[in-house]
Amino acid sequence: MPRPTKQQIDDEILDAAAHLFARHGFKETSVQRIADTVGYSKTGLLHRFPTKEALQEAVIARCVGQIRDTASGVADLPTGAERDRAVITAVAQLALAQPGVVALLLSSLLSEPESEMGTALQAVGEAVAAAFGDEFLCDQTRALRVTGALGALAVASVALRDHLTPDAMTTLVEVGYAALGH
Repeated sequence: MPRPTKQQIDDEILDAAAHLFARHGFKETSVQRIADTVGYSKTGLLHRFPTKEALQEAVIARCVGQIRDTASGVADLPTGAERDRAVITAVAQLALAQPGVVALLLSSLLSEPESEMGTALQAVGEAVAAAFGDEFLCDQTRALRVTGALGALAVASVALRDHLTPDAMTTLVEVGYAALGH
């Protein structure tokens, strides 16, 4: 069996950290807990990310980058069903590959803006808004549907993490898309 690449190791660490940050918050998530989750020593993890803050910054930067890429990919589409399907498909792909990222996306919408978590995740929330169309928070029904769709993807990808296969992609997209009311 080939050894994982540096990028694969970093991806595993960042996804585990994203999941734990989303679930427990930044303050309550220790470096040791992240190291235990990925099966590395705390020293080994700190060799890759020298501080918990560096790890937090890497997680947020990665998440924001991925969602901004999604937003860029749909920027030419008008707000509506086609754009929503494209965003949900991209988020479902992330959910299958990196469940922690989708859990963090949902956390960005649920966090109190003035909390440590809310402040750190503000850029994630802004990227989500850009992907779905900036006005989605102005319409209560639309905001509930977008949050429900992201929630469905996050819960399914985290709860079924070890049971989802690439074959689940179509169903995962349909679940998220249905929550949007199309």
